[in-house]
Amino acid sequence: MSLRVGIAGYGVVGSRRHQCLDRNPHTTVVAVADQRFASAAAPAGLKVHPDYRSMIAAEELDVVVICLTNDVAADATILALEKGCHVFCEKPPGRSVEEIRQVSAVEQTRPGLKLKYGFNHRYHESVLEAKRIIESGDYGKIISLRGVYGKSQIITFGQSDWRTQRKVAGGGVLLDQGIHMVDLMRLFAGDFKEVHSFISNSFWGYDVEDNAYALMRTADGVVAMLNSTATSWRHRFSLDITMERGAVALGGILSGSKSYGAETLAIIESNPEQDNGDPKETLIRYNRDPSWQTEVDDFVDHVLSDSAVESGSSLDALRTMEHVFRIYYSDPAWRQFAAIENPDA
Repeated sequence: MSLRVGIAGYGVVGSRRHQCLDRNPHTTVVAVADQRFASAAAPAGLKVHPDYRSMIAAEELDVVVICLTNDVAADATILALEKGCHVFCEKPPGRSVEEIRQVSAVEQTRPGLKLKYGFNHRYHESVLEAKRIIESGDYGKIISLRGVYGKSQIITFGQSDWRTQRKVAGGGVLLDQGIHMVDLMRLFAGDFKEVHSFISNSFWGYDVEDNAYALMRTADGVVAMLNSTATSWRHRFSLDITMERGAVALGGILSGSKSYGAETLAIIESNPEQDNGDPKETLIRYNRDPSWQTEVDDFVDHVLSDSAVESGSSLDALRTMEHVFRIYYSDPAWRQFAAIENPDA
């Protein structure tokens, strides 16, 4: 069986997802939609549409892959579900918690369809190995997490400036990039019940944030510190997870730009009575990034087997978005400046 796939949004991410779909033996991309195709050359051999609405309405598709700007991601997801299509949507799932709740309401009326969100970092080999180590219990329970995800500036690598416009993006560096770190912290430690934050746009001066600093705590006392930043002057990813008898430290993340450095995982085995603060450490370096392919293949498997989406589900997307907006909402000054909705309302 070959699933007929349409891709809505054919920029860097859309074309990369196309490559992954071409490598999967059970999917065939038959149509693409992008407003650029009105003036630019389109991929050969495919039906081409100038917008996602016309593609979803006109084509007989089994799957729609959504790689659109934040302001239309939720609308496209709803249209595809209502047409009877399975949906794979890139993060963030929309501009607000309310938009995701609207998607969830439609999804509940289509129980036979699969909806998965592209939280790609979950599928990196370093993250998968860290998760395996934590779940093994060999080092005890998690005590704390400390994460930094930084960009050199708000707009990088010739990107469009839509990310600086609140009406389109919904938020700045936290919603665009830091959402990955929030999602990973949830993946490892569970949901956070207390959130305190400082949100700032004091450097770049757009109406979206260029820095978010958050301190969060779960119901059972796990504390997480997060800095999502667009003023780090270099691209940076790090996540330290401390447990009762050791730690894991993720450093760097392989990406298309290769700008975050080598992807590594340090495994630290603590023995305070013997190591005098210098514990045994094993460093693993990853030289390839199969995460994009693994994530697409996982989604296709769920569609073909009619099994529930386990990672990157709509519930994951909703909970992670709620956490992102709790971080926004917890800064009173930013809440007033940006008219941030209360995610718990």
